[in-house]
Amino acid sequence: MKKVVEASYLTADSAAQYRVILRFFYRQHERMRDFIAPEEVLEYLRSLPAFQDYAEEQLHQQLAQLVKWNNLVARQDMTNAKTIEEYKKKRFRYQCTPYTVEIERMLIQLEKLGDQFQGSLERSQFDRLLASLEKLEEELEHPLNKPAADYMHIWDDIFHFFGTIRTNTADYIAYINSEKTSQRMQTEAFLVYKNQFTAYLRDFIVSLQKTSLQIRGRLRELDGQRLAPFFEKLVEHRRQIPRLEDTAASEQEWLEEFHEYWGSLRRWFLGGSSSQSELEMLQMQTNEMIRRMARYVQRISERQQHFRSRKKDYLHLAKWFAECRNLEEAHQLSSIVFGAMTVRHLHLEEATTDNLHAETWEEQPEMRQIKPRTNRYREKTKPGAFRSNHEQKEKQRLAYLKEREQEKQLIEKYMKNGEIRLAEIGTVEPFVRKVLLGWIGKSMAAKNHEVKTDYGMTVKVAMNPDHLITLDAEDGKLIMPDVVFERSGGER
Repeated sequence: MKKVVEASYLTADSAAQYRVILRFFYRQHERMRDFIAPEEVLEYLRSLPAFQDYAEEQLHQQLAQLVKWNNLVARQDMTNAKTIEEYKKKRFRYQCTPYTVEIERMLIQLEKLGDQFQGSLERSQFDRLLASLEKLEEELEHPLNKPAADYMHIWDDIFHFFGTIRTNTADYIAYINSEKTSQRMQTEAFLVYKNQFTAYLRDFIVSLQKTSLQIRGRLRELDGQRLAPFFEKLVEHRRQIPRLEDTAASEQEWLEEFHEYWGSLRRWFLGGSSSQSELEMLQMQTNEMIRRMARYVQRISERQQHFRSRKKDYLHLAKWFAECRNLEEAHQLSSIVFGAMTVRHLHLEEATTDNLHAETWEEQPEMRQIKPRTNRYREKTKPGAFRSNHEQKEKQRLAYLKEREQEKQLIEKYMKNGEIRLAEIGTVEPFVRKVLLGWIGKSMAAKNHEVKTDYGMTVKVAMNPDHLITLDAEDGKLIMPDVVFERSGGER
């Protein structure tokens, strides 16, 4: 929670001079030149048009200020002192600090980024991540006798590809959802790029669906307990790096760090107990982007159709009428093009036939009573008798209960010792499959996975997503996770 004084030079009054000075130090650091003399800095500054009148005294003051802000480290230069005065003058050489290097590196990235998100949907990154996970799984099947650096390379590859996937996809989706991109998609110029965008997104989804299931399967098998020896090798590699600080107390922190990183990778692909995985969210957002583009293209087409001139269509119709030999033929053409003009159309409540090819004149007419169009007209009503439909309702109720009882007996036929195991159930009727899938769907919304069935009993649903089975029915086969239905309540 402390202030980052190292960033003070970005907002100071003389930020222009400070930024040019530190950018020069950063470039020298990238060339592996650490300690720079003030004379070299002054020579570089005066070579710029904006710093031709830059004074040496001002440079020393600003270098001293950068040392106070922890952007530079000063070291006294005693190698070239030829006189006592030069030695007493305390000539310094300066080196930029790690904070300054990272700040300048970040600023260069921001300058390249501009005011828009970039990113991409790279299909190859998922394939590379899958290959790295397979390599890790292959190493775990044998004793970890290789040098610790080899295992650190595998770890770095996994999280390099994962970080690329996470940042690039998030940035590209933000770019698509940005206000500028949405406005450009609503212009007619977007039609040129429509096919390119949709093909790009479609290919990404296809590749994602091919590799994501394999990645998720690998991550389910690679839990923290199985990776414990691998993490010990990573800690051993860090321990081999010579440092002056005492790192003995940090080994437990390193282990926790590796576990947290691995947990974040698993959550991104597999999700949590109460949250959806980022992979599923990525698929949903990509599909939504395709739907949005389709809607934009449809609206653009509708606008173009609305403002399109129909002059050529009318001229073509006029040519047809001009070629008619007589008035009767023109009337027939008009009836086909424009429809009947003087016929009153009547709407019938019930169709007399379901045959689409039947002629109207072949059907029997329907008598309809036309009411006067006046506000004072009221229909004459006669008192009618109340009819009791008790017998008919009772027959329907008994038929419904009988049908329910037959369905219940059919369900209980597959129940053994109060359980239905899909792996052992054999071939079932389509109705039974529909009922069992309905129970599974209702159980997903219940906390204890219990379902109150229509047959008066309570069923607890237990699903094993790691074990896939084939449910045979009379109309086909369904590959699904193994499910056990346990009867846990009595009848009503």
